Amino acid sequence: MDSVRLRPFDFVQAVARAGLQPNGQPLSAPRAGAVEGGGFAAAMSDALKSVNAQQVEAQRLQREVQLDNPTVSLEQTMVAMQKGQLGFQAALQVRNQFVRAYTDIMNMQV
Repeated sequence: MDSVRLRPFDFVQAVARAGLQPNGQPLSAPRAGAVEGGGFAAAMSDALKSVNAQQVEAQRLQREVQLDNPTVSLEQTMVAMQKGQLGFQAALQVRNQFVRAYTDIMNMQV
């Protein structure tokens, strides 16, 4: 079996990955790979829009199947419905985690 080798914790590297200087101030230049145009809020908004688009597509396919459109298969519709449902469940879990974290932070004593 391979042995696990642990490296010492490098605080400066960890802080740099978080986009901060060692004193806690943000880096002046945007770091490589950072999300452009809004950070977390933009990423969350894009994710919710994607989930909404999946659900709208699933509803459209359901309507087409109900109208007996021969170009839309039942399998295609079921897969789209599952994608929409899984995306919604994932977004709901993320929301629940943020609410739980917010509650934990608000209950901390200063």
